[in-house]
Amino acid sequence: MFLNELYHALDPVAFSLGPFTVRWYALAYLAGFVLAGVVMWRTQRRWRLGLSVDDVFSIMMGIVFGIIVGARLFYVLFYGAGYYLENPLEIIMLSHGGMSFHGGLVGAVVGGSLVCRHYGISVASVCDLGVIGAPLGLFFGRCANFVNGELWGKETDLPWGVMFETGGAVYRHPSQLYEAVLEGLVIFAVLYALSRRVPPRPQGTFTGWFLTLYGVFRFLIEFVRVPDAQLGYLFGPITMGQLLSLPLVLLGVGILVAAHRLGRPQRGYLDGPRA
Repeated sequence: MFLNELYHALDPVAFSLGPFTVRWYALAYLAGFVLAGVVMWRTQRRWRLGLSVDDVFSIMMGIVFGIIVGARLFYVLFYGAGYYLENPLEIIMLSHGGMSFHGGLVGAVVGGSLVCRHYGISVASVCDLGVIGAPLGLFFGRCANFVNGELWGKETDLPWGVMFETGGAVYRHPSQLYEAVLEGLVIFAVLYALSRRVPPRPQGTFTGWFLTLYGVFRFLIEFVRVPDAQLGYLFGPITMGQLLSLPLVLLGVGILVAAHRLGRPQRGYLDGPRA
């Protein structure tokens, strides 16, 4: 029952300074963005793509903005179940919760791509760089979900079950931590190991593996995770999370096949190296 004791010993609020309160969830997002940026910078140096610190910082800002907007919009559209049509002002109330990974992924690609287009940087290579560090953000985010006692799993009698405050007087799968390990640590380990080769693997390799692995892991974990109350199960045991993950697997496999056939090298600036 170690995890149960750990959960009840943790406070969702990291610290407070007068009326100013900082939650672990916010710090998790911050840590994820910073580490993803560091991984992106170090990897592009190893690949000798020639991007500057300012380039990487600008790309990360585009990605951050895209994640916030995309994650919120997808949650409103796919998980809101009509609630936001009746309460439109709630759409901008991010402090009330409600973010979708799938929407954040789309937003990250759009936001990062806009910055890349502006600076003449290869979008495909930046996507590969971004997904190597992204699992670290997923890891911290899922750990924060555990601290918040949200997105918990189904009932279990396994020794690591946790009795969440909002989950009733039953022990449940700590599905947040399952996701933290599989979607976070495992995917990061795989992609980081692949990124060590110089010259790097072709464009699309890392994006393809990330989408495929995330889609598979998320689909499997959903079987022990309780679906959103306002949606429930859509088709038999299938949840919205699984429905949105299947296209990721198909897209990821398609990108891997294309990357292998085309064999395009990783690039920094589209018009060649900068002095």
